[in-house]
Amino acid sequence: MSYGLYIGKNLTSDGHAWLAGYGDEPSSHWLEIIPKKKYKTNEKILVGVTKNADIPGKLIKIPQVSETYKHIRVSYSYYLGAPAPLTNGGLNEHGVAVRDIWSKSRKELIDITPKNQTGPNYSDLARIVLERAKSARHAVTIVSNLIKKYGESTYGGNSHIFADSNEAWVMIQFAGGAGLWAAERLGPNSIRASRPGYIENIPIKEKKNPNFLYSDNLVQFCKKKGWYSNGPFNLNKILGDGKGRWEGVKWIEGEIKKLSQRPEKIGLQDVMWAIRTPKLTGDTAGYGQIVPLFDPSYDSLRMIWHSPIGAVASPFSPVFIGQTMIPEEFMMHRYLTVGESHRFLDERKLNEKDALSTVSQGVESTVSAVYECKRLFYLILQNEKYFFSATTEIFKDRETKLIDKTIQILKIAKILFKKKEKALCEKILNNFSITELQNGLKLVQTIAKNIDLQVRKSKGIIKNIKPKSFDQIW
Repeated sequence: MSYGLYIGKNLTSDGHAWLAGYGDEPSSHWLEIIPKKKYKTNEKILVGVTKNADIPGKLIKIPQVSETYKHIRVSYSYYLGAPAPLTNGGLNEHGVAVRDIWSKSRKELIDITPKNQTGPNYSDLARIVLERAKSARHAVTIVSNLIKKYGESTYGGNSHIFADSNEAWVMIQFAGGAGLWAAERLGPNSIRASRPGYIENIPIKEKKNPNFLYSDNLVQFCKKKGWYSNGPFNLNKILGDGKGRWEGVKWIEGEIKKLSQRPEKIGLQDVMWAIRTPKLTGDTAGYGQIVPLFDPSYDSLRMIWHSPIGAVASPFSPVFIGQTMIPEEFMMHRYLTVGESHRFLDERKLNEKDALSTVSQGVESTVSAVYECKRLFYLILQNEKYFFSATTEIFKDRETKLIDKTIQILKIAKILFKKKEKALCEKILNNFSITELQNGLKLVQTIAKNIDLQVRKSKGIIKNIKPKSFDQIW
């Protein structure tokens, strides 16, 4: 169950909105920059789930578009029955950001979902939006059309937040096989946390309300089932888990609202805190991501702030659409990658089925940023009250300086683009981002080394069977 947070532009010190969050999956995660790509007529892509999914289905091929957009995304290697690589969140060259977030459907919908279901799964939808959408509203249209035409392969319900510089949309996709969905617009004064995604009252009597969209059959389906007759149409109560906003959602939305009421409003470090707080972020967080939703003079200057695992134990570093490379340390490694435990990095296994690793020797010769940050996380839990606060202060100090450096780099890059020095600009963005990603990793390693020494000099490594964790409020 991932975490998403949207903050409207009227509430921020920078004058632009933010979309932030993390992926919550028990497998490897890695950073990717996917270039724009053209496809031949009649090319197809594989979507859906297999018979091994929570709700079994079958894979199908659907048409690919003639050209997909450049985007940054985080991929991961496992969810039951959904073919890897899977997509959880990212940003494309048109400034469309995506967060995929679980949202449970009511039990009756799960029970009636066809066991041979077809259509894009939650990850397929996130990836396709990154490849094709030019706006948040366009993303809703893309997803709704795909569901209408091909169906959706569900694991019991899901949601997405699609966002651009002007607005965001929370879109809930329901189980049941009837193509039910609904979307709510988030504007400049909105604060919305999702874990799980939720939509409450929909003004169904206002047919042209600009803030809500839903499938043509939504209301009639609920009436036919006897789940709705009249009065407020509360989507979460009628078709969702009925719990409304979960406690963690209430808490973080309340905290963000308080921050927005200060004269300085909400800045990037506040958003970093919201994704780093141990009340919400722990061992299950596969990465952290923050997207500033602004429209630069050149699309290449769009960016994200990336942390290799949950930001409780990893620092944020900038990554730009204009880059063409990322460090090998942040690519897919064998650590936590599903299926790699029985594979080899040996040419003698080249012709043996499923025996050769999907990771290259070159990449595996570098350290894994995910592993190094995970090690730091577990070291912090040796004495979480002391080590977490100390580590956080070190990260905050670095990030404060890095924010200023990033602003200056963006200014330089803008000048270079204006002078039509695209190649030089790409080189500068590559060098800056790669350097800072690696510097962040070195910082993690240094902190881990120092904590390790302190722990061993005091009581030694605590090897308790029951895992320790932060006190969380989800």
